[in-house]
Amino acid sequence: MSQSHASHPKHQYHLVDPSWWPLSIAVAAGIMMIGAVIGMHKGGWAVAGGGFALVLLVMGLWWRDVIKEATFQGHHTPIVQIGMRYGMSLFIASEVMFFVAFFWAFLSSALYPAGGVWPPKGIVPFNAFHLPFLNTLILLLSGTTVTWAHHAVIENNRRSMLLGLGITVLLGITFTCCQAYEYGHALFDFKGNIFGATFFMATGFHGFHVIVGTIFLAVCWYRAYKGHFKPAHHFGFEAAAWYWHFVDVVWLGLFLCVYVWGGGSGPTE
Repeated sequence: MSQSHASHPKHQYHLVDPSWWPLSIAVAAGIMMIGAVIGMHKGGWAVAGGGFALVLLVMGLWWRDVIKEATFQGHHTPIVQIGMRYGMSLFIASEVMFFVAFFWAFLSSALYPAGGVWPPKGIVPFNAFHLPFLNTLILLLSGTTVTWAHHAVIENNRRSMLLGLGITVLLGITFTCCQAYEYGHALFDFKGNIFGATFFMATGFHGFHVIVGTIFLAVCWYRAYKGHFKPAHHFGFEAAAWYWHFVDVVWLGLFLCVYVWGGGSGPTE
């Protein structure tokens, strides 16, 4: 392909230039996984930590290039954005199936408990209508603020967009802090019982997704501050909003199944 043809394509598709980033992220992830195996068997997590730092570095540099392609080089045409919407939709669908496995494990154990009692004897669950209910309100409120920010993008209201996104990020951080406090006051642990194992796996992975979503939205706030989003060109923010709404819906399922129904409204922590 000639240079003039590469600079001025006669189609609406983005033909991605050759890049070292896929190989780089594979090597970095390999180092991280090898380091994790070493840490679990022999102790010492320096290799895993270095690999994780390398993964974050490559991710940041790769996404920087994607932002340049989308915002400054004009490669993300309307038809390219349609493909990205399909990709994000399929990613969220895969995440749904990921959490289905945890719901299945918890409900299977709760409906057919080994000892005939659920929660198992000796387990003191959280009171669903104390801190978990507060966290539910926090996430529901964050869903409204991110929607407010989305409408502000469409209306080209930069001030409201920044305010809505900023509040959403703060609410995400608040949720994470509340969950950390909850974990610190749990009267059961991960090991030795199916209730604790399924509880911490389900809520813990959801908490990880909240952290990822909060970072996602924080990056969007910075990009909005830099003027990257326009009413007709803001898929980066739209993808973050979709992801955040998914996180909200999963938490509602966890609250109703794991805290209210599966754990009862037991004593406070």
